[in-house]
Amino acid sequence: MAGRTQDVHTSVNAARMSACATSTAVACLVLVGCGSVGEPLYPALNLPTRIVDLTAIQRGDEIDIRFTVPKLTTEGLVLKQIGSVDLRIGPSPSGGFNPNDWANGAQKINVSPLPQPGGGRAEQPVQGLVGKELLVGLRLGNTKGRMSDWSNFVPITIEAPLAKPANVKAENVPEGVHLTWNQPNLTAFRIFRKTEEQKEPTLLATPDKPDYVDTTTEYGKTYQYYVQGIHDKNESDVVESGSITPKDVFPPQVPTGLTASVGLGAIELAWTRNTESDFKEYRVFRSEENGPFIQIAAGLEAPIYSDHQIVSGKHYRYRISAVDQVGNPSEPSEPIEVTAP
Repeated sequence: MAGRTQDVHTSVNAARMSACATSTAVACLVLVGCGSVGEPLYPALNLPTRIVDLTAIQRGDEIDIRFTVPKLTTEGLVLKQIGSVDLRIGPSPSGGFNPNDWANGAQKINVSPLPQPGGGRAEQPVQGLVGKELLVGLRLGNTKGRMSDWSNFVPITIEAPLAKPANVKAENVPEGVHLTWNQPNLTAFRIFRKTEEQKEPTLLATPDKPDYVDTTTEYGKTYQYYVQGIHDKNESDVVESGSITPKDVFPPQVPTGLTASVGLGAIELAWTRNTESDFKEYRVFRSEENGPFIQIAAGLEAPIYSDHQIVSGKHYRYRISAVDQVGNPSEPSEPIEVTAP
């Protein structure tokens, strides 16, 4: 009897162990996801996110419209392609604003070819729009025709086109490059500059009269200038000056303050020091008994000179000239007269 009881206990224990093993295996399958079914994946909409940087500026006889095509979709995925651009310009509403109602009465502007993610641009002639207060808006569509939300809306009042600057000239002057142009009745301008190293011009200055000196130029470097007139949000066409390569052809200032005194066996000369950044040296010229001036010294850095090659009782005249780093000499100073002791 005891043996049978032992056999029963043994069988029960074996059954329990088998059940535990089966339960553990099932649990492991559940934990590792073996044979599990997740949520179904739906096709991405590929709908561009809303544009928020739309701008519209009148330039000459056209409206220049710019925007940035987003790089991501509304689902946070990389935007690979857009299907359409719905760019419109229409009357600015006086009361409540409903974008869809406004779009129904707005003119559609053609954008071709379709822009890629990044910069986008379109132009619209102002003919027939002068004097009107308008609103510009934009939305993008995916390849299946579904549209994004409308962009920011840009108000613009169309004015008569500004005349572009005329007779734009760039001149080499001691201070740099002097720009002049004609554009009456305007007090606001933009000047752009481009060097050989640049691909695109950059804004240099915004003067309030048709005259500007660029003091940041370097000798031997080529520059291109562009001038534009502006009035509020109305801009003229941009006019270029033609290239210019400034060169140092400008002599130093004429020396001043020349004095002469009689010393022991010499005539002592002194004058006012030159403080120009490209100064190099002084040269001394002498005339004997009202004869022609002849150079008697060069390479002087200090504004003094002692002339020991004199003859007692003789009448002398002296002049000084300054020279810059590239060898441009100044006009000679006013002469000074002295009689050797």
